[in-house]
Amino acid sequence: MLDIVKLILTSRVYEAAIETPLDKAVALSKRENNRIYFKREDQQPVFSFKIRGAYNKIAHFNEEERARGVITASAGNHAQGVAFAARKLGIRSLIVMPETTPKIKVDGVKNYGSKVILKGHNYSEAADHMHTIIKETGMVFVHPFDDELVIAGQGTVAVELLRQSPGRLDAVFVPVGGGGLISGMGAYIKTLRPDIKVIGVEPADSDGMYQSLAAGRKISLSSVGIFADGAAVRDIGELTFALCDQFVDDIIRVTTDDICGGIKTIYQATRAIVEPAGALAAAGLLQYVRTTGCKDNTLVAVNSGANMNFERLRYVAERTLIGEKQEALFAVTIPEKTGSLKAFCKDIVGNRNITEFNYRLSTRQQAHIFVGISIQDSGERSKFSNLLTRSGYEYLDITDNDLAKTHIRYMVGGRSGVVINERLFRFWFPETPKALARFLDATRGYHNISLFHYRTQGGDFGRVLIGLEVPEGSESGLKSRLDNLGYRYHEETDNPAYSLFL
Repeated sequence: MLDIVKLILTSRVYEAAIETPLDKAVALSKRENNRIYFKREDQQPVFSFKIRGAYNKIAHFNEEERARGVITASAGNHAQGVAFAARKLGIRSLIVMPETTPKIKVDGVKNYGSKVILKGHNYSEAADHMHTIIKETGMVFVHPFDDELVIAGQGTVAVELLRQSPGRLDAVFVPVGGGGLISGMGAYIKTLRPDIKVIGVEPADSDGMYQSLAAGRKISLSSVGIFADGAAVRDIGELTFALCDQFVDDIIRVTTDDICGGIKTIYQATRAIVEPAGALAAAGLLQYVRTTGCKDNTLVAVNSGANMNFERLRYVAERTLIGEKQEALFAVTIPEKTGSLKAFCKDIVGNRNITEFNYRLSTRQQAHIFVGISIQDSGERSKFSNLLTRSGYEYLDITDNDLAKTHIRYMVGGRSGVVINERLFRFWFPETPKALARFLDATRGYHNISLFHYRTQGGDFGRVLIGLEVPEGSESGLKSRLDNLGYRYHEETDNPAYSLFL
């Protein structure tokens, strides 16, 4: 314990990083009946806290290590932190990034003077290539989180925080990927102020630290979500696990919609647009306030980064209302007769604002409606459901149905009367020109594509919905062919939204 605190207090981060402000979110504090602050790591020179750990590690290189040069594998903020630190210290640097890395991030690393090699479709493949280069060149690897000096550099965020907020402080919310930031902050805060809660926040689909702490051992995730890519880590660190097990009070998991709501909340409070991982802590803080009902507390969320792809903002805006519990989505079946649509709008929707409305004739007896309704809170969503039940409508609440929100809302009316034995799959394709061709090659000659939907979301991966006609007797080989592609996928054939609209 004393060793890590000493490393934090003697770190060399301020040769490159800045002390970031602790900003009070005045309007948000009033709305949530608590004193809420944001620690603005999005204002660092590389727009992320990662500069702290990367610089602290590289600054401690001896002369022999400096001569060998520095290398890392990363698709995000750690790459930029290493590149920035190496340039400032005059050390040769090489960054291996997946071929799927958005151009804005590749250019950012190159602008700091690093050589970039694009290899593989994901971080694991890039990391494998990096280790091959290390064997050939002897370059020094800087781990993104599982290293004492990296953890100590990130821990300096907590040093500033306690100095900037010397009075009452009830809880600090910290984003969690591999665990480097929360390990350093947790160790320092709990050593000096054990009364303060240290709460980590993870994406629900990338919750390696939550699962590991619950199991009492490191858990390796079989897959991770792609939205909050800065926190998408399959394997947390040995050091970070041990430190979190000792110093972290709780881990909160949040959905993609919650994260989008957090991005908007931070924007309204600071006019800064953070990346998805940068909004994790804010999303967790808001969930904590809702679930505990706490009032008059002093709460801090760490805005960890602002390397947002501009193209992703459309997707964020679309999902924000649901993340803020201000929109509910329903699939409703209405009679196909004169006046039924008007009656639904007048008697059921009433004075509520409609955020989205899609209508499709199903048969001569009934039609299906995909409708979005503005709500004030989850209670109003339940009231609308109860009204539909009392009025005799068949319906589905699809507010939490990710297939409906990502694809089907844009495809209502796509039902085909000729397709036979259709199976529906969602795929997460790397955003590369060859990804679709690779898929088509793998399925060529076996199954006809009967449905296809893709929409760019500005991330490292694109989300694709595919329907395949699977003749009877050919099901056995389908799964193995899809597994061999190496793309993450999920079958949605039994999803009720698919049955209604497609």
